[in-house]
Amino acid sequence: MSVYDWLADIDLPNGQSVYDVVEVRFKNGRKSFFRNMKDIQLQTGDAVVVEASPGHDIGVVSVVGELARIQVRKKAPGFKPHEARKIYRKASAEDLSKWKDAREREQITMHRSRELASELALAMKISDVEYQADGSKATFYYTAEDRIDFRQLIKDLADAFKVRVEMKQIGVRQEAARLGGIGSCGRELCCSTWLTDFRSVSTAAARYQQLSLNPQKLAGQCGKLKCCLNYELDSYIDALKDFPNSETKLHTEKGVAFHIKTDVFKGQMWYLLEERGDEVSKSVHVPLSPKDVKEIIEMNKAGKKPADLSKYIAEVVETEPDYTNVVGQDSLNRFDNAFKKKKKKKKKGPGGNQENKNPNQNTQNNKGHGGQQHQGQKNQNKQPNKVNAAAGQPNKTQNTQHQNKKPQGQNKPGNSNPKPQNAGSSGEIKTGEKKSNNQNRNRNRNRNKNRNNDNKPNEKPKSE
Repeated sequence: MSVYDWLADIDLPNGQSVYDVVEVRFKNGRKSFFRNMKDIQLQTGDAVVVEASPGHDIGVVSVVGELARIQVRKKAPGFKPHEARKIYRKASAEDLSKWKDAREREQITMHRSRELASELALAMKISDVEYQADGSKATFYYTAEDRIDFRQLIKDLADAFKVRVEMKQIGVRQEAARLGGIGSCGRELCCSTWLTDFRSVSTAAARYQQLSLNPQKLAGQCGKLKCCLNYELDSYIDALKDFPNSETKLHTEKGVAFHIKTDVFKGQMWYLLEERGDEVSKSVHVPLSPKDVKEIIEMNKAGKKPADLSKYIAEVVETEPDYTNVVGQDSLNRFDNAFKKKKKKKKKGPGGNQENKNPNQNTQNNKGHGGQQHQGQKNQNKQPNKVNAAAGQPNKTQNTQHQNKKPQGQNKPGNSNPKPQNAGSSGEIKTGEKKSNNQNRNRNRNRNKNRNNDNKPNEKPKSE
């Protein structure tokens, strides 16, 4: 894991030289300390050529200066600077090209070495191969449960790849650290980023934290118990000191209560009380505080039994969160009714009159008013007039009375720009409707006739 050097810009005291030991990182997080004997100006991230056995290798500078001194004290307390290997120079383009060619051969070498190990029937797993930058040496990392005799395998590997072979056995945790990956928490593995001290983990750590002993959930990618089970173990052990023994049963007059679980954060112990009656027996879950549990245990030791555990039940208070949910993010069904189409309601006329549903009657009324309407014009409503069945003409008395009752806003006779208005209309024509040429012509004829009728003085109906 890369570290920012906060001491890089700080000047050293007078008479103190720069610390010449540098930490260099190699493949899969392998690190080692080298000595800068030639006082080369190095910074974090520089590729350097270092001494190897045999030949040379290339690594990347990870820590320099006073921070490297702290790392040496922490990681290698017995480190001797005069025995450290040297840094030759900064890597050139030619060195980096050879290093790249050697790294490209590692994958092919690993697959071939696995085939050779399976041919020899060796119970081992070769997990990784690392070449030196000069290509003269290859290190094979493997895992095995028992001791392996791989002398013949080393001969076969040396003949196949023409390099010096070195075998290193590692554990499953070190294997996971070298390969890396993403844990169940969603973050990068601790062993591949910052964790270097692999302590033993037991199932007791899961019991203290009230976790179910499910090996699929408690095991990591290495197949062992997760290292993170030890992170909060000390806090749980300190908190459980105030709780009584969970294996102790509580005896009451109604039955016996058995311990189910312990909530360390809320300070509650849950018991299952089996109430036995004359005919029916039932089980009740009872939350109790550790103080009440200790009191009941002392009563049982004295030979007394409480009548019931109802008076000892600890109230479970559910506290609402302080924040207010203003956007509805917590609701899972917030989009159920968001995209439903709303039905459009039909608008009624200004006078509250409903549309005439009979198109034939509408056509007869329009003809009796003196104009011929197109049969397809069903949306334009006319006020019905009485039609004389014998003569086929409208009643003049009804027309005269209808002319006297003019709607508001109609222009008086003699006005130069009268606003045409259909005297028999009781509803509004829908906007946006396409009208044919015949409909426009009939509408103009009706408007002209209505104007003439409006301009005439009121006449008394003639008696027949």
